[in-house]
Amino acid sequence: MTRVLVADKLHPSTVTALSEREDVELIDRPELTAETIPEHVTSADVLVVRSTKVTAAALQAGSSLGLVIRAGAGVNTIDVAEASRRGVYVANCPGKNAAAVAELAIGLILAIDRRIPDNVFQMRSGRWNKKGFSKARGIKGRTLGIVGMGSIGREVVERAKPFGVNVIAWSRSLSPRRATEMGVEHVDDLLALAGRADIISVHLALAGETRGLLGEAFFGALKPGAIFVNTSRAEVIDAAAFNEALRGNRIFAGLDVHENEPAGGEGEFTSDARHFENMYGTHHIGASTDQAEQAIGDEVVRIVDVFASGGEIPNCVNLRRSGSSPGGLVIRHEDRVGVLAGVLDILREQGVNVQEMENQIFDAPGAAACARIMLGQVPDERLVERIATHCEGVFHVTRVAKG
Repeated sequence: MTRVLVADKLHPSTVTALSEREDVELIDRPELTAETIPEHVTSADVLVVRSTKVTAAALQAGSSLGLVIRAGAGVNTIDVAEASRRGVYVANCPGKNAAAVAELAIGLILAIDRRIPDNVFQMRSGRWNKKGFSKARGIKGRTLGIVGMGSIGREVVERAKPFGVNVIAWSRSLSPRRATEMGVEHVDDLLALAGRADIISVHLALAGETRGLLGEAFFGALKPGAIFVNTSRAEVIDAAAFNEALRGNRIFAGLDVHENEPAGGEGEFTSDARHFENMYGTHHIGASTDQAEQAIGDEVVRIVDVFASGGEIPNCVNLRRSGSSPGGLVIRHEDRVGVLAGVLDILREQGVNVQEMENQIFDAPGAAACARIMLGQVPDERLVERIATHCEGVFHVTRVAKG
């Protein structure tokens, strides 16, 4: 039985699907916080969160914990380093909310251009102001710059093209050839993109190299009156530089992510950006559509099912890249008890660490098997000879050395 602790509010269909699994014991505690998870995770095998932080204390308290699932794309709210030290898998649900976030990004762009929130506010206040709102530049023929061409950035491109915009893109992994395949113009310099675009839409994952990436130089390079939209992570923006650009009325902005966001679903909002009339904000709701939540929930259930069956964890973010070991062995052997145990005994005696291991069985009655064992060092010929001559049931040993 796999014990699954859900420490966030998930779509009802997800909770139902998990509760109906015969091999799953569901503990649904959506009210838990980063501070209270440790006392409830002690007997859980799987922890599922959405926006709640998973701290080192929570991971240390989960003595049975084998997997943390982020019901979303990023994992910046999870102490991945501590999870790796404790042998806990961390998985996410990439791309499942891409359409929802892209829809909001397009919505913010249109809302800024046509000043839709201000229209609504004045009308609800009983004021008719057609004269004041009759002028808008429009977005047809303008240049849209995409910063980050992951799944969400690509979805924004697909939705923006029918509006007749010219799309240019910068991404750390985007090549000119790939950009051409996507129907966008590749720009290899971020500041060059900032200087050319009339509209910027940001879709960066938060990492060491992206934290504060959009700073004074970037905002200084933007055209006067440019529209800047961020639906990714607040931390990719240098808040002081961004606020200065707003303060000078040099740009218009639409944000779904903010510095100093309240930890829960409600709370006091203290970001300095809230004071600027040229900034429209939403409440970090980019992924909050029924469609996205159901898709993410389906992926959570799939990952739990694979974990419970002992399979390879989908979307795992904290495993070392396969094939990075310096060398290893390929061993053809009889498929019977004790053969591989003998091989591993010799490796232990020689102080050689196993980093990856796979054993494949051939398809026939009484067939043999082939083990691929990748090691922490390049095996020498003496080790190969010892295994070949001292391990009963071994047919052949091949040494593998990278490079």
